[in-house]
Amino acid sequence: MKTFIKTLSAFAIAGALGLSAPSTASDWKDKSRDAWLDGKAETILLMNTNLNSFDINTDVRKGVVTLTGDVNNEMERELAEELVMTLDGVKSVKNRLVIIDDNRDDNSNDSTLTDAKVEAVIETRYLLDSEVSALDIDVEAENGVVTLSGMVSSDTEHDLAIAIAENTDDVKRVIDDLQVVSD
Repeated sequence: MKTFIKTLSAFAIAGALGLSAPSTASDWKDKSRDAWLDGKAETILLMNTNLNSFDINTDVRKGVVTLTGDVNNEMERELAEELVMTLDGVKSVKNRLVIIDDNRDDNSNDSTLTDAKVEAVIETRYLLDSEVSALDIDVEAENGVVTLSGMVSSDTEHDLAIAIAENTDDVKRVIDDLQVVSD
């Protein structure tokens, strides 16, 4: 009888450990991935000069980023969401940012904010792409027309820089003033 109880206890303990170990490892892996994404989201918002990232908080659960805090207008709200969505591993964004001062009375202000958003998104995408030398490319947007200038090291980098700009929301046309310079 003692042998039976010992055997039964051993199976019960082994079964409990066997079932809990994978879920613990999986939980640890998910939490690590979420922490990594949270750091990337905070960094991308911090690097953007069009946002006051100290007023924006990020929380990540299972690849879903929740943005909370205050922004000045709808463009900043949209920009923060779009920047975070460009990160690899982000499944979706819950944008709970609150607009505290939306003074957009005239269309020129809308256009200026849209152009600033376009510039910021393109520059951020360049920074995140290891095949594009973001620091050597200047991006200017005016009324949806983006002008790219500066130097790139190959035709491939040139084509990629143009494609990234053309595939950005609110871009109507891209003017290519990039120069290909071989080392």
